[in-house]
Amino acid sequence: MKVLPRSGRSLAAAHPLTLSYQWAMAALLALALMVASAAHAAPAPESFADLSERLLPAVVNISTTQTLKNTDRGMELPQFPPGSPFDELFKDFLDRHGGGRDGQEARPQKITSLGSGFIIDASGLVVTNNHVIADADEITVTLQDSQAFKAELVGTDAKGDVALLRIKASKPLPFVSFGNSDQMRVGDWVLAIGNPLGLGGTVTAGIVSARSRNINAGPYDDFIQTDAAINKGNSGGPLFNTKGEVIGINTAIYSQSGGSIGIGFAIPANQAQKVVADLQKYGKTRRAWLGVHIQSVTDDIAESLGLKDHNGALVADVTPGGPAAKAGLKGGDVILKFDGKEVNEFSRLPRIVSETPINKEVEVDVLRDGKKLPVKVIVAELPDDKDLDQSGQPEKPSGKKGGESGNVSGMGFSVATVNANLRDKFGLPDTAKGLVVTDIKPTSSAVEKGLRPGDLIIEVDHDDVKNLADLNGKVESARKAGKKSVFVLIESDGAHRYLTLKVDDNEEKEKKSK
Repeated sequence: MKVLPRSGRSLAAAHPLTLSYQWAMAALLALALMVASAAHAAPAPESFADLSERLLPAVVNISTTQTLKNTDRGMELPQFPPGSPFDELFKDFLDRHGGGRDGQEARPQKITSLGSGFIIDASGLVVTNNHVIADADEITVTLQDSQAFKAELVGTDAKGDVALLRIKASKPLPFVSFGNSDQMRVGDWVLAIGNPLGLGGTVTAGIVSARSRNINAGPYDDFIQTDAAINKGNSGGPLFNTKGEVIGINTAIYSQSGGSIGIGFAIPANQAQKVVADLQKYGKTRRAWLGVHIQSVTDDIAESLGLKDHNGALVADVTPGGPAAKAGLKGGDVILKFDGKEVNEFSRLPRIVSETPINKEVEVDVLRDGKKLPVKVIVAELPDDKDLDQSGQPEKPSGKKGGESGNVSGMGFSVATVNANLRDKFGLPDTAKGLVVTDIKPTSSAVEKGLRPGDLIIEVDHDDVKNLADLNGKVESARKAGKKSVFVLIESDGAHRYLTLKVDDNEEKEKKSK
């Protein structure tokens, strides 16, 4: 049996010249693909020397001083006979280090810290991490040629861990530019330059080890992970691509010893660049705001909501008067897409929102009651924390000692209607209403889900519950419908979040069987 090509002729019958031509073309195509792939992959240069020589002058060392007052107050010091050698020794020590004797107040202490930064403009604008210069009384920027300048703080962004400084030199300074960090791929070569362990002008090379790392450093975590050696003192320094563009700000390391073990993290340039532009223009960062409190979609929650996967961000609460509230978003909605961008995990949503232009109308795809729903939202500027009204008008305590209480049928915990005594016992605000969890059996599955005494139960399966009868009624309805769990909205420490609680606790079943 012969295998025929699409022409219908056997391979043996093909003309030798035609076959040779096909092979030649195939070989040329393969070579072209190899060349294109190699060009796109940007192979490592034979040396980083030329690149390092060009970039080093724009990377600076940053030192700060901070005054700590009365650091030795209350410190017990040894007492020696007046005039003895030990007495003189300790006097000299305390004089040098600012200590106090005989009831005298200790002198203020000055501590110093070191970090890195880089110049982004010939006029002397310097970028670094916020944590490098935080609470500093004095900031000094030292160039590669050992020139030192007192720096002026232009602005800081604590949430994004970025700071912008300004130094004044008599001539234009060497500088570097930001590149497009979104184009960096895992495996691409990178170069880190900084002031590790106080050793200025240090160059290390490595690759991009991972993208979009969340290390719980802040609400906008989206770090580039690299194996280029980064140590204490590298913070605030640049991470370069092979073109010499800044594609990240070296910010953190994972280490048990305090030294580099090949896991460093850098803020992506595309995220930092917007922050720097805001700091230069406004002296602060301006970010877009949606006005929701969100949480992750766990496997249990996905099952309870009928989701096929755990993608998206679950809206636990909506800020009254915020953009989301005005657009009609509700607690229990799952945000799947924001402004055309997929929300693969809940931590991605704050980053997407923060990068959206303020006052832009965007389309938000949400899942509500099992159906996808498009919602138009006009994002606003993120207000300062002090401007957010979280509490509203406080409600005066009723003063009543009563309150319905009892066990929730088959679920291993007890609740009671909120009253003045329970507010005092659990430290609840005056505005607290509804049902408070008063007791949970240690073996109850509710403990594993995160329910704690003092939590307020607000809703069950998206319906308000105001008393024990409401709660037990929702649980019984779920059982009759064949559900394994109920979807519960709780308030804990002033924040809302959702839990899925089993309607038949294992411990309760075992007791009934006995």
